[in-house]
Parts: sequence; C-alpha cells; structure tokens
Amino acid sequence: MEITYDVCIVGGGASGLAAAVYIKQNNINISVAVLERLPRVGKKLIITGNGRCNISNADEGISHYHGNDFSFAEYALKKYANEQLSAFFVSIGVPFYCDVKGKMYPYSLQASSVVDALRFSCDRLGVDTFTECNVTDFKTYNRGYELKTEKGSFFAKNIIFAAGLYSGGIRLGCDGLVLKMLRSKGFGTVRTTPAIVQVKTENEITRSLKGIKTDAVVTLYIAGKQISSNSGEVLFCDYGLSGPPVLAVAREVERQKGEKIICLDIMPDKTLDEVFNLLITLKSNLSYRKLEEFLSGVLNKRLGQAIIKFAGLKLYSSVLELNEKDIRRIAQIIKWFPFKVISTTGFENSQVTAGGLDTAQFDSSTMMSKEYAGLYAVGELLDIDGDCGGYNLHFAFSSAFCAADSILKGYKND
Repeated sequence: MEITYDVCIVGGGASGLAAAVYIKQNNINISVAVLERLPRVGKKLIITGNGRCNISNADEGISHYHGNDFSFAEYALKKYANEQLSAFFVSIGVPFYCDVKGKMYPYSLQASSVVDALRFSCDRLGVDTFTECNVTDFKTYNRGYELKTEKGSFFAKNIIFAAGLYSGGIRLGCDGLVLKMLRSKGFGTVRTTPAIVQVKTENEITRSLKGIKTDAVVTLYIAGKQISSNSGEVLFCDYGLSGPPVLAVAREVERQKGEKIICLDIMPDKTLDEVFNLLITLKSNLSYRKLEEFLSGVLNKRLGQAIIKFAGLKLYSSVLELNEKDIRRIAQIIKWFPFKVISTTGFENSQVTAGGLDTAQFDSSTMMSKEYAGLYAVGELLDIDGDCGGYNLHFAFSSAFCAADSILKGYKND
C-alpha cells in the first residue's frame, strides 16, 4: 500500500489528534492522516487526571516547565494560552471547568469526552486514521517524506511526530521507538527519565503505614542539598511514597547522583518550637496514657505510633516518662520525617518523561526541524516537561497548534 497525504501525523494521542483537527478546521482541503500504533487513538489521554483529563492550569507561568532550555516552550504557551486553548475545545464541544486550585478540566470531568470530541472531529473533518500502524522508518522523498510502516508506505510533504516517549509503558504504546528512530537519523537527544512519578523508599515504615494519607510539605534532598519542595496530601505505600507533592518533587530522583532523602513536614502550619510546646502541653494533660496513644489526637494513630518508634521510644511506655530530650526528638521528626529514596517506580507509572529530542534542533515558534523542512516534533517527544497540574497537556496542545499553523501557511492560497 502506498498513499500520499499533505500531512502525516505519527501518533494518535493528545497532540497528534489536536493538530489534525486544527489543520482541517482551518483548511478542509489539506489531506491529513494520523498513524497510530495501537488499536485505538487516545488511549493514554483517556486515563490522564485520574480519568478526568486535567487539560491546563490557571497559573500559566513558564516556571512550571523543565528541560535543558525550558524557555523553548514559552512562545507556544503564550500564543496558545488558556483563552485560545479553551476556544479550540469549545469549538469541538468541550467547555472548560476550573477548580478552586486552578486546575482546568473538561466540564464533563471525563477524559473520555475529550478523546471522543477529538476523534469525532477527525472523522467529521475527513482525517484518515490508521490504527495498528507502526512507523518503523522514514526518509526524504521528492521534497517530502516516505514513512515506512507495517501496513506499507505513506508519502507526505509534512510530518508531525507526536508519538510521546516512555511514560505509561508499552500497554499505552509508549516505548520510545520513534525517539530511537529519530536518534538513528542523527537527531540529538537529552537523557530520558521518569517524571511526575511515585518514589520507592526504604519501606519498613511506609509498608506499616500503607493506605494512610496525611497533609505534609515534601522536600527532596540530594547529596545534602535541597532540590525541590511541594505540599499536599501524601500517601504511604508498601513500596514507598505517593501523592501529588511526592510526584511533584520526584523529577530529579533519577537525574542526579548522590544520596537522596525525602523529608515530610507533617505539621507545616507550626514551627518546631510550636510543635515542641504543644507536645509539652500534651504530656501534662495526658500523663496517664501510654505512648501508643500520645499523638492520637494530633496525627493519624498509626502515623503517630510510627513516629514514636522512629524516635527510639517504646509504645508501651508511659507518657509520664517522657523527658525534654524525648519530646524534642518527637517534635523534630514531626517536622522532618526522613525517608531514604531508592528510585522511582519507573516509566510505566510516570505521567510524563523528562528529556527527549534536544529542542535546539527545532524552531520554537513552529516546532519544525531546523535541518528538515516540513518535519515537526511536538509534545512529550521534545525535551520539555511540565509540573503536575495540566501543564504537560497544555504544552502538548500548544506545540501541536504551532506546528499546524506553520503547515497551514504553506497552503494559505488553497
């Protein structure tokens, strides 16, 4: 099979589908094909945001992005800010809802509605979608490109690589094969590691606390240096730590060398001295209790008991026996509960991949290769990753629209 299109999009995920719809909305005469390796498009998108699809965030600052040159993302994010992004989704039937934390979702609060809207729009506008179509190679061909797949060759004047990287694993079609293919063609890459991911720690304590949640400030230290900090609800797991603030600080766990420690401040609204004074008061009022019940009115009972044990005290001892040194030690652990980090839980459990194609090879206003005219890379495939909270999807869409705009300019007289 040999088919020719104006545009072939490699990857039927968020950025690939959005680019296809945007191009056809603005020029119905441009022929567009989406080549997706899985049996269905949008498989990864449908599980984002715990199935609710956190599309963007009211706080649009570039400081929420990372990469060797994170400023590369700034043009796209400003050109397609929330106002423009919202207008596009309204055009396909998906108005936004913004929660109290600034996270923006489809009003339905269903990721499936976003996938359906993009898929239905592709069908209505005449985008040809080829599923179970794995791109294995490409080469330049008569001022365009030939894409080789297991279903034959596709020819196109323009290619948009929107295949993503490793996050989600093979079950979501995320094995990085497109990145490897581009690397084999001479494209420079930046080391890839999991980001927005759970953390494995020495787990004797976390395993005993499995399922317990607590609000805390989470701080990552590497080689004794504070790397990042975030606050929110922490979840104790049999393997280590999870929850939004843990996912937020985990980016550098596999990117930097040195001993890694995550510390929890379990009472962030109080200073160390305030915690100490509170414990002194509790000792006075609860002197009749055993230590196993000392913190039960302040913290989750099992968490309080874990802190007592970590302080080197016996749960069956009397509160009356506590001395000032013991109380100071308990207070310090509440404010600085350390967990030795072993690793992350890997790409399969990560929400995004840090690293990817070196952005120095691409034009930040069009996402087009500086060497190959008509060849574009968008979304996660590039060395740009955002914080948890809608930032990665926003870049996926905005970068896709920049590439689409560039292609549309070549057909402006059609």
